[in-house]
Amino acid sequence: MMQPKPTVFVVDDDSTLRESIRFLVESIGLGVRTYGSAVDFLREFDPEAVGCLVTDVRMPGLSGLDLQRELLERGSKLPVIIMTAFAEVPTAVRALKEGAVDFIEKPFSDQLLLDRIQLAIERDREARSKSTEAEKLAARMAELTPRQREVMRLIVEGKPSKVIASELGLSPKTVEAHRSRVMSKMQAKSLAELVRLAVLAGTDKMPRED
Repeated sequence: MMQPKPTVFVVDDDSTLRESIRFLVESIGLGVRTYGSAVDFLREFDPEAVGCLVTDVRMPGLSGLDLQRELLERGSKLPVIIMTAFAEVPTAVRALKEGAVDFIEKPFSDQLLLDRIQLAIERDREARSKSTEAEKLAARMAELTPRQREVMRLIVEGKPSKVIASELGLSPKTVEAHRSRVMSKMQAKSLAELVRLAVLAGTDKMPRED
């Protein structure tokens, strides 16, 4: 499934700067939505929004840092770029510690802002791709029975079917049947692929069934 087109959300009480950034971002084909305050942005914000947020630090009402924290509390993963006309080290440190992907001092060059926006969008795209893959893997793991999980763990340990059968008190034929179902449910075309999926899912670290 294709991801939605990314949007650059700009929050700044300076209308001239907002429109300047809008024009700049639209010039490279990206969608832009601008807001004069953090409250206006939050009123329309969709937690599933794709792209990045560019916000000023000092604004009436909620500051850029307050907005960043509010998004974190809402579970948003939207990358945040903080702008400021005041190069305050403590503010920069706080913003970055709380997850901002960048901290830019005004005035900045158009190219610098575009570069940072594109990096933020790429980071967002990669994070969402990994999240989607993790969800798919979790769904596959959920289809396995407890016995199949145990067989999978032993397969990943490199044990042959006869040894697995002996350890689990099963016949080799039953183990082979479980092995076939594990490969099918996990959508693994080879043992190497099954091992990779098991490591990603943490199955290789699962405790043994009692």
